Amino acid sequence: MKKFVNDPKSYVPEMLEGVALANPDTLKYVPAYNLIMRADAPREDKVSLVQGSGSGHEPAHVMAVGKGMLDAACPGDVFAAPPMDYVYETAKLLASPQGVLLLVNNYTGDRMAFDMGKEMAEADGVRCEILTINDDVAVQDSLYTVGRRGVAGNFFVIKAVGAAAEQGSSLEELLRIGNKVNDVARTIGVALTACTPPAKGSPLFDLGADEIEFGVGIHGEPGRERRKLAAADQIVDDMLDAVVPDLPYEAGDRVALMINGLGGTPISELYIAYRRAHQRLSERGITVARNYVGEYCTSLDMAGASLTLVRLDDEIESLLAAPAEAAVRIF
Repeated sequence: MKKFVNDPKSYVPEMLEGVALANPDTLKYVPAYNLIMRADAPREDKVSLVQGSGSGHEPAHVMAVGKGMLDAACPGDVFAAPPMDYVYETAKLLASPQGVLLLVNNYTGDRMAFDMGKEMAEADGVRCEILTINDDVAVQDSLYTVGRRGVAGNFFVIKAVGAAAEQGSSLEELLRIGNKVNDVARTIGVALTACTPPAKGSPLFDLGADEIEFGVGIHGEPGRERRKLAAADQIVDDMLDAVVPDLPYEAGDRVALMINGLGGTPISELYIAYRRAHQRLSERGITVARNYVGEYCTSLDMAGASLTLVRLDDEIESLLAAPAEAAVRIF
């Protein structure tokens, strides 16, 4: 394993400290809870937005903390849900008179941690709600999650509710908006190689030189099938064939299209994938009104990509276009 790593046990804390040091005027780091939060949070005039999940998916979610985005993120270790007490203490620290919205990717560990953290925070008088994100079309259920997994589509939920929260929307209104975006977001991922967690020191799973994992999860969980490597256009066509019929997206729709790198894919290859996806959507009569190409929700150093579509309407498009600031300015 060749990585910029000191002690694997300090991988996450040192990364979080670096994020905070790079953004001294806007972010605050609370080491006890792996917590990155806005320096001006909580604010009495807005709902506080909190995300968690495991580390290893950066820039999700600690680098999406900022104005018009998250108010805080409290990740666990690499690919591990945050402990329940991280969620509990974060909810208390971010408590606002307007309430706290907890955004949860649909994995069993994350749901358990956030459900218990929410219960304990509510017992202390903190008003909390949970919004679950489940945009992955690869599986309906698996050994790793209950129902569909929450993957790169979570960024559209964060962006929309973040903009609405900044505009003063209520907790109930943010739940409506978040669920609305989640309901029209669909994602599928493809892995070309496995990733290597620092604590393990070797690839998380084995892929042959001529194999890909179609429908991979962001922790390397298996998807629909392991298949032979094909040309980029064919892989993208297959991804669209999995995503488009699922909602379904139809001729006349306006969509946001995201090609998300999983950590080890050159940006040039992501644009090759975007080119094909844009062409094929146009052929179907679907207009790409907003595009996102880059790394939004990674899997450490995994080579591969995910494709996300979001059906737009005036409300969603306006919220996605609203100004935002974050540690990694990719919005």
